[in-house]
Amino acid sequence: MSLGFLTRLKILWALYDIQKIYYPILAAVGVPVNLVTIVILSRRRCGLSKCVTSYLLAMAMADLLVVIVDLILRQIPIVYREEFNFVRIVPLCNIHAILLYAATDCSVWFTVTFTFDRCTAICWQKLKSKYCIEKIAIMVLGTVTALSCFKNTFWYFLYSRDYWLSNNPWFCRVTLEVSRSLAWFVIELMHYILTPFIPFLLILLFNALTVRHIIVASRARRRLQGQGQSESHKDQEMGNRRKSMILLFVISGNFMLLWAVFMVSSIWRRLDYLGKIWTIISLPTFVSEIGSMLQLLSCCTNTFIYVLTQRKFKQELRNGVQYPLAMIVKLCQLMKQSFS
Repeated sequence: MSLGFLTRLKILWALYDIQKIYYPILAAVGVPVNLVTIVILSRRRCGLSKCVTSYLLAMAMADLLVVIVDLILRQIPIVYREEFNFVRIVPLCNIHAILLYAATDCSVWFTVTFTFDRCTAICWQKLKSKYCIEKIAIMVLGTVTALSCFKNTFWYFLYSRDYWLSNNPWFCRVTLEVSRSLAWFVIELMHYILTPFIPFLLILLFNALTVRHIIVASRARRRLQGQGQSESHKDQEMGNRRKSMILLFVISGNFMLLWAVFMVSSIWRRLDYLGKIWTIISLPTFVSEIGSMLQLLSCCTNTFIYVLTQRKFKQELRNGVQYPLAMIVKLCQLMKQSFS
């Protein structure tokens, strides 16, 4: 049974009140955790290969940019419309849109390229030595960045320069003629199919190939090792693969979980333009709001994933926290000695 209009409206207004607290807290967490991740990974002391470090570093930079251009410069001004009225007089919304969508595309597709890199490293050993190297990683990341910027240049011409601060996907003012045109529908639909629908399918495919290879390889290695071998014997190669597999599955699983609602709501709303056949099952507006909230949360979680799955990253983080504290304690002791 579908929700009544008043119930939907109450849920929507409750979400707006939650967003006024949720978005500032998320920004206060998202900026420092991504900066810390960038600093730690840049030091290259986490025991990760240069190739993996390049992907994780690029993902952290893209996530930080999304937090700034989407969360801080878009969502927070929307939920605090009265306090951010000055934003309306800044005629830069179409440029802001290019930066926002390009950063989001980079964040998503960097996750896809990382997933493919780990799939290659685990499944195709002959290709691993040629593809899973720092030089190739930098080339791939640079290509994704360039394509993301090029793909999103059309927003400059579709959107106006003026901001329209309201709770809907169009944060830039759009003319009625453009918003109801077939070109607008096709471009928006393709935009959300390319990000994140196709990345969803690719990540599922690469993870399925990885799982299949690991299952087959584990069975083969158990047969080769023989039944007489001690169970306590540790297979170093399988241990390294297991660590790589955990990192891969947690990152890609986190991405799919937090982007799922946004993907479904975005594509369904665009299909809604096709006619009444699609409006039989209409998604409430609050579903897309929840999708946006979860999607932005995905830009703030990778640091916590690294802490849980990477022992050396956790140690580097602990050292980074302890060092300034130790310096403060030492300074206090010196000051105490000087006054005594």
